[in-house]
Amino acid sequence: MMTAVNTIQIKKGRVDEIITRFATPKSVHTFEGFVLMEVLKKENSPEYDELKICTTWEDRTYFDKWLESRAAQIAHGQKIENKSDDSPIIGSELTTFEVAIQHKPAN
Repeated sequence: MMTAVNTIQIKKGRVDEIITRFATPKSVHTFEGFVLMEVLKKENSPEYDELKICTTWEDRTYFDKWLESRAAQIAHGQKIENKSDDSPIIGSELTTFEVAIQHKPAN
């Protein structure tokens, strides 16, 4: 398994504008190999708000196919086109991780 983490820095006080974009499942949820998505809101950040959008995949090949897909290109293209001086987003960074160990609740 692998996890992709998109860290988004957001102007202070405007994090809810971005969180609402993730409230409803999108096309990524329908892709083969997709396991789950988590949206993590950083607590107590004095300078700016921060979200981590984490998607977990069965393996890297599924994530790569999603990145290359037309849906991903359109989604990310719209975000870039819609970015204005009033955009709440300061910046973002995508990082990927191999899930080396994972523990689930004992039965």
